[in-house]
Amino acid sequence: MEPLASAAVDGPSPIVSLFWIALVAVVAPLLSRALRGYVPDVVILLVAGAVLGPFALGWAGEGGGVDLISELGLGMLFLLAGYELDPKLLGGRSGRVAWLVWLAGLVFAFGLVAVVASGEATTNHIAVAIAMTSTALGTLLPIVKQAGLLDTPLGRAVLAHGAVGELGPIVAMSVLLSSHNVGAALAVLVLFAVAALLVGLLPVHLFDRIPDLGAALARMDGGTSQLPVRGSILLLLVLMVVAEQFDLDVVLGAFAAGMVLRRLIAVGHPRVDEQLETIGFGLLIPVFFVVSGMGIDMAAVAGQPLLWVSFVAAIALARGLPVWLSERFVPHGRNLETPRERAQLALFAATGLPIIVAVTQVAVSTELMTEDTASVLVAAGATTVLVFPLVARLIGRGTPVSTSPAHE
Repeated sequence: MEPLASAAVDGPSPIVSLFWIALVAVVAPLLSRALRGYVPDVVILLVAGAVLGPFALGWAGEGGGVDLISELGLGMLFLLAGYELDPKLLGGRSGRVAWLVWLAGLVFAFGLVAVVASGEATTNHIAVAIAMTSTALGTLLPIVKQAGLLDTPLGRAVLAHGAVGELGPIVAMSVLLSSHNVGAALAVLVLFAVAALLVGLLPVHLFDRIPDLGAALARMDGGTSQLPVRGSILLLLVLMVVAEQFDLDVVLGAFAAGMVLRRLIAVGHPRVDEQLETIGFGLLIPVFFVVSGMGIDMAAVAGQPLLWVSFVAAIALARGLPVWLSERFVPHGRNLETPRERAQLALFAATGLPIIVAVTQVAVSTELMTEDTASVLVAAGATTVLVFPLVARLIGRGTPVSTSPAHE
């Protein structure tokens, strides 16, 4: 068997690649903080990946297992997103309105893409439309918290539309970008939901049948055991494997694992969220974003500036405009009262990146999208993360922060 150190690897060795990724991961939050948070560190990670990757300097690559760490980072990102999702946000009158708004945006985005790119395949249109209607809730949460908006009517509206803007595209990606027809894909999705439910009920059943199990987990929470963390990683991989076996994207399995984990923790079992955030944001998730940046061909983006700007504008129209219209004209009991808040909500809702990266990866791997188009679309997503929250914060500057509920 050939030693690992001497195994042939195209481009830089895995250790060299990880060195550059680790360096970027350390510098990115420091640089973001020096820029007063106006440039999110996820944008810095993506840009650094594009500079270090094979399309530019070629100092880092995804070979030799770096791609596997990146996929685990993708899984951890969506596990944490699923964990942060409060199921109550998906129900009620405001939740139903958020779902209808997202569906309307998806239809509008599909029509917009079909008109602009009439010569391309319909499935390509669907992939781009899904990417354009996502909301980066995990990216927005720190921004909304830092601005002191989380417990305000605006913050609650961002959470509601953000929850739907994450879950909706994940489900759509699993159904519409599947190798099955829509009917078969829906049946597979239902089977996956049943499997995920059974996987989630198993530990609950064990905790109910074995009362001392929770105490045992608490005792093995630290030191060399770290059993709750290991169990959470196992849960993540189990549902990613289940999703893969059902020919669904692993993102759906990771998101479901987060929702299951939230339920397990909510019933009083050991808290592992901070430990998972340490693993995720400390190692795995930065690797995912830097490796994703390596797939951006900066020359392709620079060579199509009009397409880049068009994608940014189309995301604002397809996602932000329907959200603004719903808050202005569709009463749901918690509508935002001021034009400033409605404009801020529209900009926050149109901020999307992680799902855009995931959708483009799936579309490129299944040859539904060219790498050049994917590069421009991911660059447009990074632009929304850089620009839209900044503009929203500038619009809200000087507005008193209210914690009172919106009018019912």
